[in-house]
Amino acid sequence: MTRPLNIAYSPCPNDTFVFDALAHGRVPGGPELAVTFADIDLTNGMAERGEFDVLKVSYAVLPWVLEEYALLPCGGALGRGCGPLVLAREQGSAADLAGRTVAVPSERSTAYLLFRLWAAAEVPGGVGEIVVLPFHEIMPAVRDGKVDAGLVIHEARFTYQDYGLSCLADMGEHWETTTGLPIPLGAIIAKRSLGEPALRELAAAIRTSVRMAWDDPEASRPYVLEHAQEMDPAVTEAHIGLYVNDFTADLGTDGYAAVRGLLGRAAAEGLVPPLGHDALNFPDER
Repeated sequence: MTRPLNIAYSPCPNDTFVFDALAHGRVPGGPELAVTFADIDLTNGMAERGEFDVLKVSYAVLPWVLEEYALLPCGGALGRGCGPLVLAREQGSAADLAGRTVAVPSERSTAYLLFRLWAAAEVPGGVGEIVVLPFHEIMPAVRDGKVDAGLVIHEARFTYQDYGLSCLADMGEHWETTTGLPIPLGAIIAKRSLGEPALRELAAAIRTSVRMAWDDPEASRPYVLEHAQEMDPAVTEAHIGLYVNDFTADLGTDGYAAVRGLLGRAAAEGLVPPLGHDALNFPDER
């Protein structure tokens, strides 16, 4: 690769932890990166417009972008016990959401797909109005009674009680119980036009960056804390521990099954276009 790759990922601790070594030129033979930080609702739009070489996006956006981009088999966020939560001011049940207003961070997010699949099964008659709000505004909106409930992700798992809120349902728990699969959250995609050799080299470099971060977590700490948006260091560590795992190094059989399962179920509900049979294939997929 003769020029820096334009890459956009979030300032969240899991992304900065994963990409620290690669972004700072410590991966031997790794490509040079020109990094832009953007929340995932923005990177989803960037992918649909084909604006960057490499992006961290929601798995939910893949059906709209896989003609131009390839899914990389590493660097993303899948796992167990790490799904989005539905929060409300008071304890209750799924039935309490019937006809209610729910704030979500994006309608092109994995969290939203998981929520819609859960609501179709658990909320009699379905929820009411869906309101899209920036992620950081959702918990205050629920707390202040501007919406009845909110769908939250990431570090909100660790901080929602600070807002006096209760967890009405765990989307990941529902997904894991009904499918037995890990929860697919965020994906790394790269332009197919880079060519298969470059895609393989990039995937190998990301895997190396992940393993370097695991081998020496202290090396990534300054980069992580610099972009953690005043997040408490203990929450930062918990965030990394939850979202960076074996699936980050390699999707593997269960990871691919989870992605196909999510997008297949969502397509059956009319939430996303159906994927072609080989749409997720990668040159080194095992």
